[in-house]
Amino acid sequence: MTFIPKWSQLALSTRRLLAARFWRSISQGTLVVDLALFLHALGWHGASIGMVLGAGGLTGAGLNLLVGLISDRWRRKPFLIAYEVLTCICALTAIIATNSALLSIAIILGGFGRGANGAAGPFAPAEQAWLAEAVPAESRGMVYSVNTAIGFFGMTLGALAAAAPPFLAPVMGVAASFRPLFGLVLLGNAVNLVLLTQTPEVHKTHPVRPQKSKSNSVQRQTENDFLLRLVVLNAFNGLAIGLTGPLMAYWFAKRFHIGPSAIGPVLAVTFAVTGLAALAVGKMTREIGLVRAVVWGRGGGLLLLLLLPVMPYYWLASLIYILRSALNRGTVGARQALVMTAVRDDRRSFAASLNALSMQLPQSLGPAIAGALIGAGWFATPFYLAAALQGVYVWFYGRVFAPFERT
Repeated sequence: MTFIPKWSQLALSTRRLLAARFWRSISQGTLVVDLALFLHALGWHGASIGMVLGAGGLTGAGLNLLVGLISDRWRRKPFLIAYEVLTCICALTAIIATNSALLSIAIILGGFGRGANGAAGPFAPAEQAWLAEAVPAESRGMVYSVNTAIGFFGMTLGALAAAAPPFLAPVMGVAASFRPLFGLVLLGNAVNLVLLTQTPEVHKTHPVRPQKSKSNSVQRQTENDFLLRLVVLNAFNGLAIGLTGPLMAYWFAKRFHIGPSAIGPVLAVTFAVTGLAALAVGKMTREIGLVRAVVWGRGGGLLLLLLLPVMPYYWLASLIYILRSALNRGTVGARQALVMTAVRDDRRSFAASLNALSMQLPQSLGPAIAGALIGAGWFATPFYLAAALQGVYVWFYGRVFAPFERT
């Protein structure tokens, strides 16, 4: 028997949320390759590129907490509809904008170039909580890993599309050849508007209780202890991700003097392999648990992170990057499932927002730091700083979260 759940056995809302993830991820895979290269073609310096990406992270972080708090009390569906509308507007603006300030606003509000793996940007807490509604606790590790894998498979297609600008450049010009790629954003989010509008939501209302029982108080304190530890550890993880993730295409371009036609296919393979790794991690969560699956994957990724910046050839650096991404990012679904399982339904959006916020705030600092370092020719420094932070994260993850895992 396959360990991947049958599509027909999933609830209708689960299937449509997974489908929406796929459509979003295609354009996200394109822009994680090409956005920094587009801005570079417009004459932007590395520090400026990093600052815009960082500002997008800060904006998303601020909205994250608000969405998490409100959607637990109200409904989750309207927030995802609002996200699709907002992203369509930002994509259209990016296609036609010639003013740098207007283009920056579209990038920041749209969350472009951050490689969110198909997640709904700052509205992802509502997405994760909605997904958890129809999935039993024992299946969340697998379903959330499938959700992660679908996002990476969609990003694979997007990264392949990112190789198009060099073919368009002779006709449109170098900088203008990147603009049609924002049409993929517009198409994907427009499809999701139709898809999610017709998706049912079975949302339970959670009125504030005037009196709390002793058992509820104990459970709430346990959840608060988990969330506090999550916030502290995510600060290390978020800054490490910000130092390496958003600017990898820019790093490859500057380090090895190559363009999107060489970078796009490599990132496409990276996303495909990472998607397969996410499915494997989903199976591991049933065999060894959520926490140990994360520790094993992230530990292997840490070792490869140390090797990546010293690789002398592009093909070798690419191979290390592919393997590192598979081990590191293949655990995303397991980490999300742990958060959704550690708290009750009436706090899931809030927990998801804290999970995202505690990573996005420090993560937003990373691109500005890394962009300045890469622009100055310090190609290895961002990776070693990230490795030190990831080391702290991996070391404490298993020790801190093992007592909170429910099976």
